[in-house]
Amino acid sequence: MNKNIYLDHAATTYVKKEVLNEMMPYFSKKFGNPSAIYKLGDENKNIVNLARERVARALNAKPTEIYFTGCGSESDNWALKGIAFANKDKGNHIITTCIEHAAILKSCEFLEKLGFEITYLSVDKYGRIDLDELKNTIKETTILISVMFANNEIGTIEPVKEIAQIAKEHNIYFHTDAVQAVGNVKIDVKELGVDMLSLSGHKLYGPKGIGALYIKEGTNIEKLIHGGGQELGKRAGTENVPSIVGLGKAMEIAYRDFDKNNSKILALREYFITEVEKRIPDVKLNGHRKLRLPGNINFSFNGVDGGTLLEMLNLHGISASSGSACSARNVKPSHVLKAIGLDDNTIKSSLRFSLGVENTKGDIDYVLTILEKEVYKLRKI
Repeated sequence: MNKNIYLDHAATTYVKKEVLNEMMPYFSKKFGNPSAIYKLGDENKNIVNLARERVARALNAKPTEIYFTGCGSESDNWALKGIAFANKDKGNHIITTCIEHAAILKSCEFLEKLGFEITYLSVDKYGRIDLDELKNTIKETTILISVMFANNEIGTIEPVKEIAQIAKEHNIYFHTDAVQAVGNVKIDVKELGVDMLSLSGHKLYGPKGIGALYIKEGTNIEKLIHGGGQELGKRAGTENVPSIVGLGKAMEIAYRDFDKNNSKILALREYFITEVEKRIPDVKLNGHRKLRLPGNINFSFNGVDGGTLLEMLNLHGISASSGSACSARNVKPSHVLKAIGLDDNTIKSSLRFSLGVENTKGDIDYVLTILEKEVYKLRKI
């Protein structure tokens, strides 16, 4: 097997050479603690601030509104718990959706145990929330709305700007988990009107173990990690300088090359979907046909066990996924596919392919050939 075609970029991406090159000196020669007052530390404080400026520029935020975290999950936890704890005197009601990432859902479960009330919005067959349901769910005690920007399994993009407007009209904080969207969608936090936004480095060709939380100036939020005065006094812990540098560079590259990469990936996605529907009968595309992430493809192959199909693809050097990377070893049916109305058998027949910048039409043609052959074989069995 000589082929190695990676179609699981929603799970993680490699670190681009440009990013790695910029990170390398900070593992060895430039090792100073940014909190130190001598030159070695001061230089690293400046480089951390440069990375903060790069992230802020990509999102049209102020540098002082960007806080580095250990990952997207930490950013999500901080947004929910931080708002809940800081604003509990105003209310205890939080609104989210039933298709959120586990970092949101598990945080909500934790907050429920502490007496907070959580409302989980339903979604339609494409994975989109109903804005009228959101409006009808708001109470006087509602302090936070948290809705993901785009779903990690089916790629559906939510009406974030409209949600932010509703939240603003009711004086409620709004957070969006944009881990899948940042780097794949142009995001202007000021235009969107969001109060908080989570992102992660390893989804956009940066390193693992680094994320960020955009917190709009004036937002009343409690610290999640206490200790020293790092991250503008809001998140303690010695800065992970190499990874912070990597995240800043990855953000800069993602939006520098956005138009070129986006048009290429979008064309490959459309070709993939069209060819699957043409070549393989009895398939179902999951998620919204157009309002979806450019590289996301999620199909149910009726009459086929998705896990077995995934193994067959792997034997041919093709890496894909049965859903969220964070729950890939979980035998429970996908809560996202369940929420859009699929039965258990259809859910078990589903695979996610997520495209990246290095994928080619030749890669897709090879995958389509193998996919068609293996689905036919498995259905025959």
